[in-house]
Formats: sequence, structure tokens, C-alpha cells
Amino acid sequence: MPRVLIDDGPFDFTVPVAIVGSGAAGLCAALAAREAGVDPVIFERDALPQGSTALSAGLIPAPGTRAQKAAGITDSVELFARDIQAKAHGEADPVVLKTVAGGAAPAIDWLSDQHGLAFTVVSDFSYPGHSARRMHGLASRSGAELIDRLRAAAEAAGIDIVTGAHVTALVADAKGRVRGLVVTRPDGTTERIGCGALVLACNGYGGNKTLVAEHIPALKDALYFGHPGNQGDAVLWGAALGAELKHMSGHQGHGSVAHPHGILITWATMTEGGFQVNASGERFWNEASGYSEAALAVLGQPGGIAFDIFDARIAAIARQFEDFRRAEAAGAVVEAESSDELARRLSICSQVIRATLESVADFKRRGGIDLSGRDWSGVAQLEPPYCAVKVTGALFHTQGGLAVDGRARVLKVGGEPLPNLFAAGGAAVGVSGPDASGYLSGNGLLTAVVLGRIAGGEAARLALASC
Repeated sequence: MPRVLIDDGPFDFTVPVAIVGSGAAGLCAALAAREAGVDPVIFERDALPQGSTALSAGLIPAPGTRAQKAAGITDSVELFARDIQAKAHGEADPVVLKTVAGGAAPAIDWLSDQHGLAFTVVSDFSYPGHSARRMHGLASRSGAELIDRLRAAAEAAGIDIVTGAHVTALVADAKGRVRGLVVTRPDGTTERIGCGALVLACNGYGGNKTLVAEHIPALKDALYFGHPGNQGDAVLWGAALGAELKHMSGHQGHGSVAHPHGILITWATMTEGGFQVNASGERFWNEASGYSEAALAVLGQPGGIAFDIFDARIAAIARQFEDFRRAEAAGAVVEAESSDELARRLSICSQVIRATLESVADFKRRGGIDLSGRDWSGVAQLEPPYCAVKVTGALFHTQGGLAVDGRARVLKVGGEPLPNLFAAGGAAVGVSGPDASGYLSGNGLLTAVVLGRIAGGEAARLALASC
């Protein structure tokens, strides 16, 4: 259990800015702090920086970047903010929303220009809820490549990343100022490290079953597809220091994880004209709603199982994602030349699959809205060969967390900032509101990169001012 020690004892050594966690948020914070003139130190519990970033598709939404303009896409901060707020049903934190919507393009261009991350826009399909094509990714469209490139940038900048360093406690004074932290090594030895400012970039609490059961009871038994180290340390430390916790029920789920392979299947399989059926071969919801709310929809089916149904055209689009290529290599994607063959391969009644395919085809021909509310207008027909993947629903990461202001400072209950504590990414409240349906594609990495950059710069300036 993470804890906060109130004492004035000595430290083994002191750093100007300490950062807990080396995912996208922590690495961006470190790069910004280094740029601001201090030598930050990142403390990472694992042997290698990965975190939830490495498990993601590595896509970051941003309006008005040079990459987006080069692709001929018209977009604006105002439109982006409206899309986020619309998906969040008007409940996104307004200060965080303004901060990340306005800071997204500068952060992408900064990573590209200063650190050589060659972002391009996913321009051949649209994600649910986005009015423009603004998802930015690296060549492989994978979080693994994103974290590798960020780590390489940090190493090139001379930033110290201390791995195998599990932060097990914070040290604070009686007024709530963080004085330092306690690091526990794999052999059980501990070190006390002082700091001028602290950035919490250790994500949320998705790996803590007790906290999930408390705040997201519907997913307490769901597959957790995030990093196991996400134990809620940041929110527990913050709460002990008097910080406000906000939208703790908010989260990103996903209803398209290949089962039993455990590989993410891109939602492009749905947005480009595919659909989901349950084990009986029947559709059961509006797949155009979004992949986050799909988790509960899929888990509500018999056995918590569904099948993504699409075709070779859509598979070609999905193949730009490394995860999809891995799924194909693992045999998770099956192919069939007819509806009857598809039914046999999925062990589903052929008449039901045929009827479902014909129903979808009819809605597409007529451009109609089906009984679930999905609008099929302008959506291309599926053509043999058909493709299918057996999937389940999962919890990816939490979206609630520590309340922060536009400078990524952690706020006490009542709105006053804690003296020298900052938070970014899953440690901070996101912009998805309190429900899974409020998650707009990319919201997780959006707050990781933008708030991480802000937190690092602000922490560095505070540390320099106190020298």
C-alpha cells in the first residue's frame, strides 16, 4: 500500500524534479523539464519503460498540426474541444479540456521537430466521435514504437531513467509540500530521495481490483488489458495529501480484444462497415457508438464473447496496425469465402449468420437506421471473402484521477493547488467524464502527452525558482 510519510528526516540524495513513471506522460514530462533547464530523474518500477503506452495503439489526436495540414485536413481546436465534450456528454473537466485541446498540436509538433518522432495522420478511416481525421501515429501504428521513440529521445537528452525503482512512499512536511520519495529496489533495499518538485505519471488504478470494484463495479471481473503496475498509487498518495479526486468512475473499455490471444483488434473493423454478433450469430448493439462502451456490451453477451465480422477490404485497412498483423500471424483472424463457411468456422447456425449478413446489407442498400440506432448511410457493403475474430471486452485504463489545473498542478479539495505536486496522464483526471461512453478515441494519450509536457515544464520552473 503506497503511503505518505510526514517527517523532516534526511535524504540519501536530492534531485530538482522527480518523475514517477516512464510511460508517455513521464517521458514527455522529463523532456520538457530538461528543456526548461533542469536535470529530472524518472523512477520506474519495471526493468524497462513500457507502461500502458506500450499496450496502446500509440495514437494521439490533435487539431492543426503540420502533419494534418500536409494531409489536406481542415480542423480546429474549437472543433476538437466540441467533439471531446460531446462524447463526454458535457461532463469533461472544462479546465483540463481547454488545456489539452489547445496544447495537443503544439505537443505533436514539438515531439516531431525537437525529438524526431515522425507522426503521420491516420487518413483512411475515421474514429467514432471525431469530426476530422486527427489521429497521429508513428509508422507501425503501435504504442510499443511510441514508447521506444520517447525513451530514445529521453536518452539522447541525457535524462536519467532509474529502472527497478519502485516508489513505495512519498515524504512530505506538515503543510503538504512533498519533500521527496522512498524507492524500494528488487532486493528490498530502500533509498530516500529528496526533490524540489514531483510529477506523478504512474497512470491510474486499473490494476487494483479493490479500487476497480469500488469505482467501476460493472468491470470488476473483466479482463484488464492495461499495465499491472497501475495500482492507483497516484490517487492514493494524492488523497492522503488532501487532493481532490474527480470522475473516478471514468474509464476506457474496449469490446474488441481477440480471445484467447489477448491482442487488440482495431475498431476500424467496425467503423468501415463491419459489425459484431454474439455466439448465436445475432447483432446486439450499435457498434458505431464507440469501442469504450463496447466492453460492457460484449461482456453482457453469453460467455462475454462476440465476433467481429468484416471483409478483406477492411482487413487491408486494419493491416496498417501492428496489432492486427500480430493477430493474423497468431491465427486470430479467420477467413471464409461464403456465409455458410463463415458459420462453420465460427460454430454458429448458418441460417442465422446468413440472415444477419442480409439484414446489414439491406440497411446499407437503403441507407437506413437499424433498430439499435446505427446509421448505415454511405457505408460500403461487405463482400466475400468474409473475415471474423472472436473477441471479448476489457478494461484498458481509468480516466478519473487527481484534479489538476491548467498548469497540471494537483488541486486540494476546495481548489487550492498543492505546493509542488503535479500530475499527468492516467494519474490526473481526464476529459472523458464519469462514464465509459464519454471516452473519445485517443483521450488517454492526449492527456499523457499534453499534461506530461506541461507538468514537466512547470515542475522545472518551480524547482529553479526555489534554488
